Amino acid sequence: MSTHEYDIVVVGSGTSGCYAAATAAREGLDVAVVERKSEAEAGHIACGDALKGADSFPDAIPKSKIESSFTNTAVDHGRFEIPSEDTVLDIPVPGELAVIDRWEYGRKIIDGADEAGAEFHYDTVVNDVIQENGRVEGVRGKREGEVEEFRAGITVDAAGALSVLQDNTDFSDATFDTNVSYSQFCSAYREIVEVPEPVEWDDALVFKPTDRASGYLWYFPRTPTTINVGLGFQMTEEPMKLVQDLRNDLRSRPEFEGAEVVDKLGAALPTRRPYDSATAPGLVAVGDAAGLVNPTTGGGIAGAAYSGQYAAEEAIAAISNGRTDEELWRYNERIMDHFGARYAALDVYNVLSTAVEVDELTSMLASLPGEPIAEALYSGKTSISPGVALKTVRGAIGHLGQLWEIYQVRNLAEELLAHYESYPDRPSALPRWQDQRDSIMERVYEQTGADPKY
Repeated sequence: MSTHEYDIVVVGSGTSGCYAAATAAREGLDVAVVERKSEAEAGHIACGDALKGADSFPDAIPKSKIESSFTNTAVDHGRFEIPSEDTVLDIPVPGELAVIDRWEYGRKIIDGADEAGAEFHYDTVVNDVIQENGRVEGVRGKREGEVEEFRAGITVDAAGALSVLQDNTDFSDATFDTNVSYSQFCSAYREIVEVPEPVEWDDALVFKPTDRASGYLWYFPRTPTTINVGLGFQMTEEPMKLVQDLRNDLRSRPEFEGAEVVDKLGAALPTRRPYDSATAPGLVAVGDAAGLVNPTTGGGIAGAAYSGQYAAEEAIAAISNGRTDEELWRYNERIMDHFGARYAALDVYNVLSTAVEVDELTSMLASLPGEPIAEALYSGKTSISPGVALKTVRGAIGHLGQLWEIYQVRNLAEELLAHYESYPDRPSALPRWQDQRDSIMERVYEQTGADPKY
């Protein structure tokens, strides 16, 4: 067995891991990135390739470093196909949007972390944590059959959804959120497809419901002739049946006649609120490993980058001050302040969707203007102008009951958003804050009729 000593060890070379590593290495800390894939395969990750917030990335790996992987910057709206209503709903997407080549992007961020001074250990499968007196002291894994230990002052869990590190850590004396189950996550499967002729919708992200309420299809154009096609579905569903839905839909679309599949990948991702706390003595979780994904769209690249930066900055402060447990708490506050509160509010709409029949939901959406829907999808709240209100009333005939319920749920989502914006500034205040949050969620479940999610 070999043992390596570092200031910070990062498990996983995805977005959050690379930005954490680059941030810490640029400040002169000794940083290791432990990655299970080979150097050739690292960065090859299943993703929808849509990047919301393309105009903003932390400086540790600046946008100029990764911009060559932005293959389509002309996308500006979502195109929701609703077959049951024979209609298409165009919804504007606020802010800068891009579709990327995810593998090329993965290579670029690894290069950025490497250039910053991080040391990469490939082909190393982490299977346990090193924990002493309740404190995480590093991780243990295998490379080519040999056991390797990576000891560090702070361990950054960037190992993705349902992280193995969390399975092997004793959190009994920590604030770290353990209210986590597979039902709060979804599986995603995607293919990269080359089509013979340019598609007509190369400026849009195309979404379409599957035949069952648990899933949705997407068509995201990397270029006019290279399309990321995929689907997301709750982990409680049979994956192969839903993959067949994707195959059937591809065959029904004339633009995919003669298409060639050039890559296939699958992954898990969170469709839940951010972890109440993603810190424990010696450990901080980032990106998907902390539930930091927009639960309504599945988008998480920009948020993952910032979570990596924030984790590294607070880890640096903790190591410098010798108060690692207290200092890391600031990471939770920064996450909630930047985007975590908004994601928690958006999760209320996911809860609502589990209690509504898919035909009923799509019929109602088809009758509404896109502006308030877009606002709800990306901000967790909506404000309706007089003109939009008039359009809404005209389209609402036959859906007044459902709209009234959504209005009530929207008020609860905004109440929840306000509560998350008052996230506690110290660990000791977390239990009371959680009790108040759970009281709001009880009213969400009562209003929607949905089964409790947490």
